[in-house]
Amino acid sequence: MKKPRSPKRPRPARPAAPPAGKPWSGRFTEGADPAAERFTASLAFDRRLWPWDLAGSVAWARALARAGVLTAAERDAIVGGLEAVRAELEAGTFPFRPELEDIHMNIERRLHDLVGEVGGKLHTGRSRNDQIALDERLYLRDAVARTGGGLRATQEALVARAAETLDAPLPGYTHLQRAQPIVLAHHLLAYVFMLQRDRERLRDCGRRADVLPLGAGALAGTAFPIDREALARELGFAAASPNSLDAVSDRDYVIEFLAAAAVTGMHLSRLAADLTLWATAEFGFVEFSDAFATGSSLMPQKKNPDVAELIRGKSGRLYGDLVAVLTTMKGLPLAYNSDMQEDKEPWFDSVDTLEAILGVLPPMLRALTFRTDRMRRAAGEHFATATDLADYLVKKGLPFRQAHEVVGRVVRYALDEGKTLEDLGLAELRRFSPLVDGDVKDAITVEASLRARAVTGGTAPEAVRRALALARTLMSAP
Repeated sequence: MKKPRSPKRPRPARPAAPPAGKPWSGRFTEGADPAAERFTASLAFDRRLWPWDLAGSVAWARALARAGVLTAAERDAIVGGLEAVRAELEAGTFPFRPELEDIHMNIERRLHDLVGEVGGKLHTGRSRNDQIALDERLYLRDAVARTGGGLRATQEALVARAAETLDAPLPGYTHLQRAQPIVLAHHLLAYVFMLQRDRERLRDCGRRADVLPLGAGALAGTAFPIDREALARELGFAAASPNSLDAVSDRDYVIEFLAAAAVTGMHLSRLAADLTLWATAEFGFVEFSDAFATGSSLMPQKKNPDVAELIRGKSGRLYGDLVAVLTTMKGLPLAYNSDMQEDKEPWFDSVDTLEAILGVLPPMLRALTFRTDRMRRAAGEHFATATDLADYLVKKGLPFRQAHEVVGRVVRYALDEGKTLEDLGLAELRRFSPLVDGDVKDAITVEASLRARAVTGGTAPEAVRRALALARTLMSAP
């Protein structure tokens, strides 16, 4: 009998092909799982960083040449290749490759395709960690300039409308109840000064981000003799980062921008809320232009302030973006972690949201119709000058708390009698205080109430004119 053959031993599985095109392919023997590759890719959103990535790469090539790492010919070949990449990106012909994960590797691989092996020298001494931090700081500089410009345009629109309404009274409100007369210009200028602080917060954020991270490497600094101070000057930074760990591992500049954006969104939301409320039939203080309103799909008579409502609503996005990045960063150990990739989408969303709001708000403000006749009537209603009556009694010698009590009884009496403050005769008023004299009527008009508040920051037309001049001065500053 033939001896039975022993079963063949299974051959060991051949390793899968290494991850072609990955910058770490030398260490790995197995390609990435397609789901994992899709999950970790950031090209879909970080591709917008390409102008700043190219600027940083050109400067890095020059720094490597100054350090003797590249020859002049190699530097020129790399810089020329990067300019060719720029031309493709500007023309929309750049061959994006999703498998290359992010914008940085897409540009690096395309550079290699265009100039050959010398392109592989560009990444000498550089990590994607300091490269990303650089791109973000350069992008932040541009975002601060753009959003600051949008805020200034909004201020200009508000100032123009304020200049038209220096003598237009309307009710001021506390607790959404009519309180005291003010002028419309005073109300509008309140937002101008809020937006001025928003501009200053953004500028402060830009100043603190004005530090070069390039040269920090992955976390420990580069091993090549890079003149980081010269590199900082070339890229327009005030200084080079003093600590490599900090340079690559923090995103406080992103968070600070998001915080400033959230505060700005809150201010813009409040302005939109005022206008939306004023446009109701119950107020009737303002009418939106047809160009910035919509109708109803069911009710033919409707005119809805959708643009203002969306400005109000988008503040929620800005808040959410801030909280998202704060939450991502709060527990990360030093130095870089891939969690930090999650900073970009909320940040870009906030930039885009702010720019969208600031693009539509100035023309909407310019197109508003203010119903100053209705505002003027409302300014004198509901005992709006009761405080002026109390002030009148104080000027006659009565302590303010007693004057407050007296006027409270006057208001109660008028309510019971179905009268306004202006309806009450001198004899009726003297029942509550013998200090009331014939000049009282002139002291409790809307115009008198406004004139009386001429202190700096007050609502008297002369004080508002001074505030208007100050606003124009602030807006002229960079």
